Amino acid sequence: MEYKDTLNLPNTNFPMKANLSNSEPERIKKWEKSNLYHKIISTRNKNKRYILHDGPPYANGHIHIGHALNKILKDFIVKVKTLEGYYSPYVPGWDCHGLPIEHQVDKLLGKKKYEMEKSQIRKECRKYAEKFIDIQREEFKRLGVLGEWENPYITMDYVYEAVTLKELYKFFKNKGVYKGLKPIYWCTSCVTALAEAEVEYDNHTSNSIYVKFPVRKETAKKLDLPENTSIVIWTTTPWTLPANLGVAFNPNYQYSLVEIIETENKNLSVGEHIVVATELLEKLLEIFNITSHKEIKRVSGSDFENEKAKHPFYDRDSLMILGDHVTLEQGTGIVHTAPGHGQEDYEVGLKYGLEILNPVDDNGLFKKDTEIFAGEHIVKANDKIIAYMDENGTLLNSGKVDHSYPHCWRCKSPVVFRATPQWFISMEQNDLRKKTLEEIKKIKWIPNWGENRITAMIENRPDWCISRQRTWGVPIAVFLCQECGEVVINDDIMDKVYNAFLEHGADAWFDFDNEYFLGKDFKCPHCNSDKIRKETDILDVWFDSGVSHAAVCETREELGWPANMYLEGSDQHRGWFHSTILESVGTRGKAPYSEVLTHGFVVDGSGKKMSKSLGNVVTPEEIIKKYGAEILRLWVAAEDYTEDVRISQNIIKRLVEAYRKIRNSCKYILGNISDFNPDTDMVDFANLLDIDKYMLMKWQNVKKRIYNAFDNYQFHVFFHTLNNFCVNDLSAFYHDIIKDRLYCYKKDSRFRRSAQTVNFIILKELCILMSPILSFTADEVWEYLPNYKGKPEYVFMENFAEVDESIYDESIYNKWNQLYEIKKDVNKALELKRAEKVIGHPLDAKVTIGAKKDILDILSADEGIEKIFIVSEVELKNFDDVEGGYIPEDKKIKIFVEASSNEKCERCWIKSETVGKFEDHKTICERCYQAIS
Repeated sequence: MEYKDTLNLPNTNFPMKANLSNSEPERIKKWEKSNLYHKIISTRNKNKRYILHDGPPYANGHIHIGHALNKILKDFIVKVKTLEGYYSPYVPGWDCHGLPIEHQVDKLLGKKKYEMEKSQIRKECRKYAEKFIDIQREEFKRLGVLGEWENPYITMDYVYEAVTLKELYKFFKNKGVYKGLKPIYWCTSCVTALAEAEVEYDNHTSNSIYVKFPVRKETAKKLDLPENTSIVIWTTTPWTLPANLGVAFNPNYQYSLVEIIETENKNLSVGEHIVVATELLEKLLEIFNITSHKEIKRVSGSDFENEKAKHPFYDRDSLMILGDHVTLEQGTGIVHTAPGHGQEDYEVGLKYGLEILNPVDDNGLFKKDTEIFAGEHIVKANDKIIAYMDENGTLLNSGKVDHSYPHCWRCKSPVVFRATPQWFISMEQNDLRKKTLEEIKKIKWIPNWGENRITAMIENRPDWCISRQRTWGVPIAVFLCQECGEVVINDDIMDKVYNAFLEHGADAWFDFDNEYFLGKDFKCPHCNSDKIRKETDILDVWFDSGVSHAAVCETREELGWPANMYLEGSDQHRGWFHSTILESVGTRGKAPYSEVLTHGFVVDGSGKKMSKSLGNVVTPEEIIKKYGAEILRLWVAAEDYTEDVRISQNIIKRLVEAYRKIRNSCKYILGNISDFNPDTDMVDFANLLDIDKYMLMKWQNVKKRIYNAFDNYQFHVFFHTLNNFCVNDLSAFYHDIIKDRLYCYKKDSRFRRSAQTVNFIILKELCILMSPILSFTADEVWEYLPNYKGKPEYVFMENFAEVDESIYDESIYNKWNQLYEIKKDVNKALELKRAEKVIGHPLDAKVTIGAKKDILDILSADEGIEKIFIVSEVELKNFDDVEGGYIPEDKKIKIFVEASSNEKCERCWIKSETVGKFEDHKTICERCYQAIS
């Protein structure tokens, strides 16, 4: 007889090799064909909802690794909530308006764009966005993300555009929006205003200059200063000096009047006087090459208020003003003030009635009426302004400084602050700032530092500039009177425009004339003029996406308002999280979300930012082609996403190995329960062997830990817990021990069915547990899992198994925890003897264990303690009765290993004294004889 043919060897068609890159697309096709997403949500109670509202990615280009991280995280949460029993639909969205798309279309159209109507260019932009929506849709689906892919929300849909306009009109109605001349971020390259979120800071080299502003005679006399006194300022933007209207002092600082005794500075004379902050005097004397000086007196900053200095190269005054924004960190303690070129300058200038002067046009050129520098580009003008002041004697020092400076996030060019007429949402009107800060406190921020970050941004942000000087977007659809300049809007006009948007989209604003919206012979209600024009500015795209809570969550039947969660990258504290809470509080008085979760940026294995120039960019496509999307999903789960997330080939390779071990654990169980019928073969918990009970108890702890991790969105805890369970608890311990029991006992024996019962329960619940993360693998394993009554078609339609506290038995659990550790010591002793060639296989061994009574009492098992240590014989003695052997560090036991003198069973390989007992089967042991009889 071939005894190996009588063994219950594993039997399954579940493949050892995953071949994910080829099998996953087929699985996705199957999911789509069977309408899996809708099958899942149809099994959930709509009265128990959890809504994760998707922040719309921009429809421009292929997805990058950051997109993959974001979408997979969202998929984790939606699937987890679904398996917790929630009705949790996922409606993906796309942001479609704005400058990047318009720029790309401009490139494609070339000179042809100058011959096209605005509405024609907009149609080309729409086509471009549609193309990349389709591309990105397939790329997101390839990640295993389930959702309403055929019915997403798109910010350029007619209804969405109409709702965007409706939300804007709410601000007009509550007087929260106004048009004003204020300095805003302006990109001279893109030729448009920029929002806070469209500005990124990067290193920049700027001019660093110190400039004299001569004090007017009447001021010198009033403040008892010599007539040849100058105030000295420092600036890194010489090009803003043509707009200078003031010099600001801090009222709380002391300023020194200094007489020049000796100097090597060609623009300073002996006997001349300068004024600088007292605290900075010593440092400035060196910068100005003043070798000898005399401090005449000190003057309080407040004494300079409303006095006058002369502009360094124009024949006009610069008013001396006071401001708390003046610091001693850099410069001279006196700040050059141009209200048309800076927020603080603007704010302090308003207090003193200074003009909002802006001599720079949209393209960064000084306007034609700018004295001296007309027509010059501000970048080139810097050197000319410096040279001009050096020649007229007002320049004291010129150099360069490297510092952090705002750049346009699209074209990466340095931006400027520039006063232009723009539309703003007021942060103070209707207490928008105050109410928003109150709402922020009610939200759960994950990580919790997110609350402080967005709070600081809201506290310090200026009014929200919502207008852009572009073509592609939702227009600010109001009328303006060309005579009196007033806004012309009322409920009837709003309804007419809104309905036109619903039917024709935002293009209606450009396609239809005034008469269509206003009727014939319409006159301005403020001045009775018939000179009415449409506003041509479009809305900031952050307003577009900011209204998604209204255009999507409030309007789609399957969703709800407010959303439970918003989840995006940490940059969105100043982006989408920011704009949507302002919009929602401004129109509804409440935040549109209950929880906000943020993740870091993806960096390379060294923690460096990814860039093409460094050659360290990792794309989702290359990972998927080589390893499969499942490995990307495992990567997202394995990393702590609250910080920057690293990815590299080495990291991926380690995850591939971890995945292989998880998969092998599943394959091992499937192979050993292929003949197990859960409806008829399950063994009651009371009748399980103790080690099987122990593993079910351990499994409850694993579930509890993972469920808690899911509740806190800590997916890295899931990964490490699952990986540790599969590698150490299952493979190295439990499966190693029960292999003999599964293979060698009679097929339907209690010993075998007990192990099968536990393996089935663990695999079934493991499959459900890992399905939000390893979706492809869980679905594949589910197909091979034995059928049972009530088994749904897909694992995703199940619910998480509850933690069964009732099975916990402290005495069994504690005993087997000790045996778990003792087995490690026995393994160590066996390895030492194998190295000495005393034994070959562990089953060749007889192990004698010496221990004190408390340990001897636990060295027992239902099927024999030798089965636990996977040896042929175990003899137990008192600690002092064992001579020699291996003594572990804790010195609680002695382990003496020798070769067993018994004969080896040909079937199970265990050396047993019962081998040879049976005449008809002389080469097998008694246990094997009974199994084959």
